[in-house]
Amino acid sequence: MSDASRPKLVFVHGLWMTGAEAFSLRRRLEREHGFDTELFAYRTTRDPLEAVAERLQQRVSALARQGAKGVHLVAHSLGGLVVLACLEQFDALMPPGRIVLLGAPVQGSAAARVAGAIGVGQWLIGPSAAEALVSHRRRVAPASREVGTIAGTRPMGLGRWFARFDEPNDGTVAVSETQLEGARDRLVLPVSHLGMLMSPRVAEACGHFLREGRFSLQA
Repeated sequence: MSDASRPKLVFVHGLWMTGAEAFSLRRRLEREHGFDTELFAYRTTRDPLEAVAERLQQRVSALARQGAKGVHLVAHSLGGLVVLACLEQFDALMPPGRIVLLGAPVQGSAAARVAGAIGVGQWLIGPSAAEALVSHRRRVAPASREVGTIAGTRPMGLGRWFARFDEPNDGTVAVSETQLEGARDRLVLPVSHLGMLMSPRVAEACGHFLREGRFSLQA
């Protein structure tokens, strides 16, 4: 049940996911850090990125109209690109709030580029997600927002089927692909791309950044 007295947090899931995979993360952020969380769901392979970004802005703005003084965002993988697209278009319309991106390939995804070059990969990823994931365009955190990024170094993930990583990675996204210009803080932890959603250390780091605007030195 929603509690108007608790800070609001919206979780945005990644490619091929539904948000159910973030149950553990959301539960920890609720029980241990006092957030009132909700899931923002979308069809990752079918819905155009711009349309999803607009729906996210509308939902966050609706929470503000309902009395939330600020709305924080936590996004995993492709969800991070949704959040950045939302801020690029609608930052001025969004209420205050901090943002944490988990394993988000803001520099583009080598695994997606390789997968998109073959027929089955194009079908699996979908045109809208593929366009966002393979883009080399420069993404920058808005100066008006405190954005933190978390990357993983445990190489266990589906991305290994498509791309050969010669650098630290979480099995799907390379650490270098998560580096966002303008981010207030960044953290690298020994977790996999999906495993970061079950990690108590990641949950603690998210909670600390959302409260303080930086990651703990003890993370």
